[in-house]
Amino acid sequence: MAKLSAFADEVTDSFLEQVKYLAGEKVGYIEPRFVDKKNLMDLTKNELNEVKNMIQDHGLKVSAIGSPIGKVKLDEPFEPHLDKFKHAVELAMFLETPFIRMFSYYAPEGKNIDDYREQVMERMAAKVEVLSDVNVTMVHENEAHIYGHTAENCVDIVKTINSPKLRLVYDPANFVWGEKKLDNVESCWPLMKDYVVHIHIKDWKLGAKDVGSIPGEGDGQIKELLAELAAMNYDDCLTMEPHLQSGGQFGGSTGPELFSRAIAAVRELSAEVGLACD
Repeated sequence: MAKLSAFADEVTDSFLEQVKYLAGEKVGYIEPRFVDKKNLMDLTKNELNEVKNMIQDHGLKVSAIGSPIGKVKLDEPFEPHLDKFKHAVELAMFLETPFIRMFSYYAPEGKNIDDYREQVMERMAAKVEVLSDVNVTMVHENEAHIYGHTAENCVDIVKTINSPKLRLVYDPANFVWGEKKLDNVESCWPLMKDYVVHIHIKDWKLGAKDVGSIPGEGDGQIKELLAELAAMNYDDCLTMEPHLQSGGQFGGSTGPELFSRAIAAVRELSAEVGLACD
């Protein structure tokens, strides 16, 4: 059975209100990213304790650490960024989640990221080494402008690193927005599906700049993707990230009313294609 999760900072800035909202919507997981306008990665120990207590008090679990790891340019020093990744690993263990969502870097200003494959792989390998003795996996999200902007490059990363500690997040809307793909389920999903352990639900109309669509109403083939997941008996998380008011490089906004409509749409579409979704 697939499990619903959410980037609930799209609903409200207040973390307490985020967990209250998800509990009210009977969404059992949260993907923490911003807590009271502060990135999860930047919280103090006391703040993290409060976050964990609020999650547990409302009966939720953490689907993944919604980290910004890998959203830096390759000409920036790597060691400080590797230290941030190590902190993300500590957060995953503290919040009892198996996954850290991450990315595959931007090229230096004015350069083409596809020309930096070797450097990307070196950094990925270093992060996998950090994970060697812990029960945590990093999951790479396809996104525009990073090395993993195409399905082919995402698979290249996984095959090259060749470790069970590195798997993929599948975000259909990012293929529409970044690669102008109207057939992601036919052209991208078959390449990536064997390595996908995490799904982001965001729909998008081709040509839209910073506002998404209700799932099933854009060009992201959400219903077709859910049908593929039903066929493979997918039982991991579907993380809602609809961007229905605005979206950007590090997050977005949707608000409670539109977020509820997005959740209802996913539940309806899942039922139509036979995907059990809790």
